[in-house]
Amino acid sequence: ALGLTVYDLISNLQKENINTSAGTLEVGRQKYRIRTKAEFNSAEDIRNVVLRSDGQKRVLLRDVADVDFGYAKPNGVVLHNGTGGMAVGIRPEPGTNILEMTDQLEETVKWLNETKLKPNKLYFHWLYDQRFYIGGAIKLIKQNIVFGGLLAVAVLMLFLRSLRATAVVALAIPISIVGTFTVLDIMGRNLNVISLAGIAFAVGMLVDNAIVVIENIDRHRKTGKSAYDAALDGTKEVWGAVLASTVTTVAVFLPIVFIHEEAGQLFRDIAIAVVTAVSLSLFVSVSVIPMFSNKFFGVASSKKMHSKSILVSSGNWLAEQIMNLVSMAIRNWKTRLTTICILTGLAFFTVWALLPKMEYLPQGNRNFVLSILAPPPGLSNQELLEIGNYFTEIARPHLGKDVNGMPGIADMFYIGREGFNIVGALSTHWDRAGELRPLFNRMIYSIPGMYGVSLQPGIFSRRIGTGRSVELDISGDDLELIVAAATRLFEKIRDDIDGTQVRPVPSIELSYPEAQIIPDRERLKTNGMTSRELGLALDVLMDGTYVGDFKQEGKKKIDLIIKSADAGIATPEDLYHSLLSTPKGQMVPVSSLARLEHTAGMTQIRHLERKRTVTLQITPPDDMALQEDKLIETRNVLQWNFVLAALIAYLLMASLFSNFIYPLIIMLTIPLAGAGGFIGLKLLNIFLVQQPMDVLTMLGFVILIGVVVNNAILIVHQALNNFHNRGMTHHDAVLDSTRSRLRPIYMSAATSIFGMMPLVLVQGAGSEMYRGLGSVLLGGLAVSTVCTVFVIPAILMFVIPMEKRREHKSEKT
Repeated sequence: ALGLTVYDLISNLQKENINTSAGTLEVGRQKYRIRTKAEFNSAEDIRNVVLRSDGQKRVLLRDVADVDFGYAKPNGVVLHNGTGGMAVGIRPEPGTNILEMTDQLEETVKWLNETKLKPNKLYFHWLYDQRFYIGGAIKLIKQNIVFGGLLAVAVLMLFLRSLRATAVVALAIPISIVGTFTVLDIMGRNLNVISLAGIAFAVGMLVDNAIVVIENIDRHRKTGKSAYDAALDGTKEVWGAVLASTVTTVAVFLPIVFIHEEAGQLFRDIAIAVVTAVSLSLFVSVSVIPMFSNKFFGVASSKKMHSKSILVSSGNWLAEQIMNLVSMAIRNWKTRLTTICILTGLAFFTVWALLPKMEYLPQGNRNFVLSILAPPPGLSNQELLEIGNYFTEIARPHLGKDVNGMPGIADMFYIGREGFNIVGALSTHWDRAGELRPLFNRMIYSIPGMYGVSLQPGIFSRRIGTGRSVELDISGDDLELIVAAATRLFEKIRDDIDGTQVRPVPSIELSYPEAQIIPDRERLKTNGMTSRELGLALDVLMDGTYVGDFKQEGKKKIDLIIKSADAGIATPEDLYHSLLSTPKGQMVPVSSLARLEHTAGMTQIRHLERKRTVTLQITPPDDMALQEDKLIETRNVLQWNFVLAALIAYLLMASLFSNFIYPLIIMLTIPLAGAGGFIGLKLLNIFLVQQPMDVLTMLGFVILIGVVVNNAILIVHQALNNFHNRGMTHHDAVLDSTRSRLRPIYMSAATSIFGMMPLVLVQGAGSEMYRGLGSVLLGGLAVSTVCTVFVIPAILMFVIPMEKRREHKSEKT
């Protein structure tokens, strides 16, 4: 009757609810900030808004509308073990310490439950967090560091057969580890699963330098030298080899520190930890080890400490048999060439034959299964609730108990809303959650028209459903053709690749019911209205339209909504026959201003490079190799880092040996180590668990470059020392260098292997991240250690005869 439309109400409220700055005003020495403050602070402020005034009569908002507090219309369903509720998820900011944040959050939730929620008969149920997995992984690595260190010490005791010598070498482990913690703290790095794994891997390598030094000191001591002379001469003799070994190890890791790709953060933590630990072990081996050797050996007898045990006799017999084989391998040019060709040929064949499937990042084994649903479009809240109840009833026999060998469900939740439908569950057995996926797949496909995927979110996943998957985009201009192509591909992929799960985004059904109200512009003009005003009026008649924010003093903002008092809109036809107020003060039905058409469309509009797109999110079976773009990119980076690491190691050794040929001989041990790495990975897959070649596993081959050359350096360095300083023949120099370095080579290899072995054999939370890397290192070290003592002497016998004996100063004089 007043000629006020919905548009008038919206316009007046928006104009009156403002808070703006008008600038500043200077009055003498005082400056004032001028603000227009007209925000609504109470419901009464809104009721008293003047809609129309002629000086005598005023029309207030309360004359034509009611103002009250209310709630938004429910737009989804949340169930926890079949009980209704609401879901709250916490996402950390980048750089946040997850453990600290989760601990603080739990304290806050406990406080809320006791003080705020309990009086209102509400309760926050703590469903899932990552502390158990992260804490378990850290605990496992700490245990592995301890067990690995003890095994390494046991191996030292077995080889050295001296408590004093073992104690001296074992000192390198705690000194280097504690020093590594200090350096990591100074650099601002966190102690996490990856950095701790790097330290755990380094445990076996920490004593390598110390072994070489203490063994050589012991050898000099047994010749009758004093403790001081043995410590000094023994250290000086192997100083060059120890330095070369450490520098090559450090140099190999330097390129890794500067990788900028996504996996670079993981590599960087391991690289920094290993480089720091190994560098400190060099300092310990040439300072602490000789010092303690002088003190401990000074009070001990200089006589040879032979033991007549069966173990020692067996070791001596094995060493003699190895040396007999080495003598046969270097007897003449034919045996040398045969040895080199057979061993290197087998290495290259092994690499070709055992190349495993490849992945990007390890997926982990979190106690969490997530099913992402793609239901038929246009489901109401009631239908979404029925789906959630249906899933709960199927899962109810599994809640809290195992059924027919399948692990039980500890907790289950369902969230259903427009464009977002998921079901999640936790297992009663933390390490068997993945076994629940078939159950949830059966649930999904038991509903006609329902699609979906069930997966175990990866530990590095950030978006829902993007873990181990490939996204296939189908784009174009014709939506019907796009949907037809997507449907065909969807069916083809599922039929041709067994075990593959495909999730369409959005739905590939063009059946989302849609009612279009098309304005009659001439009739609108006749009634003094526009299409925009009609649209706003329809919004008000349905769920209401947003006007702005409403904030009471000391309270948070809430939405200010205008909606119709008539809540009788249940169908499109109800809306079509509803009455509207026109600027002329008349009430007319919507049907007199527009026409109604029923059609169908998609649940959402998705574009790629401005073209309509349907995406198929494809999750292949676990036993299928997955090579994403990121994997290829990171693999290429690692390949170049592998080449760069090898080049740096070669140039450093060339500088230390003042020769370009001997470093090349040493580098020939790398193919042997590579073959051993693939053998170790294959054995892991056969006897323990399936482990793909992910980027962390690839890193093992880069690490091997800096580790396996150490044994070859010892042989070459000693052979040159024998030839130049001791006056031996070429053959005797090579044979004696192999014999004298056989013990430290096998000691250092054994300590490294046993020090790393717990990381591969002991299974637990987080072990899937580094067991592949560990198996590569174990296999590479084992194979290269066995083969190096045959290949290096054989190659040396071709090269060392070209060496001219150096003249000493005494000879010149």
